[in-house]
Amino acid sequence: MIFSRLFSRSEPESAARTLYAGIVAQARQPALYVQGGVADTLEGRFELVVLHAALVMRRLRGEAQEGQDLAQGVFDTMFVDMDHSLREIGVGDLSVGKKVRSMAEAFYGRARVYDEALNAQGDDRARLLAGALARNVFRAETPDAQARALACYVLATDRRLAEMPGDALLAGRAEFPALPDALETTDGTED
Repeated sequence: MIFSRLFSRSEPESAARTLYAGIVAQARQPALYVQGGVADTLEGRFELVVLHAALVMRRLRGEAQEGQDLAQGVFDTMFVDMDHSLREIGVGDLSVGKKVRSMAEAFYGRARVYDEALNAQGDDRARLLAGALARNVFRAETPDAQARALACYVLATDRRLAEMPGDALLAGRAEFPALPDALETTDGTED
């Protein structure tokens, strides 16, 4: 019993790992790549993990210090995973630190832009979000139908996470909207 306490992971660390695993699982949903049009490349996968992590961390900010601590745990778990992934694909040890730092800067920039768009009012939310997704995920100057559809999915995800009980999220469970239904839209506006 004493050894199990010494060598088991703490609850917050376990919740962070569970949340991160859920983020990655959702970011790897085939509908996001097939119907959503996101490139199934390292860059496309990175963008979707960052997007989902930013949304979950946004929601965790509403759960006082415990939520902020868990958000930090998710961030730490994500970047340990990124470090391991870079090493697995053969990036040299000397380059890994620079690449991880660059990825962290990209995360913070994208999280800020997504948060600003989600905090906007009315139709500006979908418009700003589609523009940010077009630039970051699709590498396009202006949003097209795919960026607007992904924006609708992000708005649905933000709503779903906001509706979740805080204790479920703090326990490591995040709920995401059904795919591909959440991607289907004709004009990129909210319900």
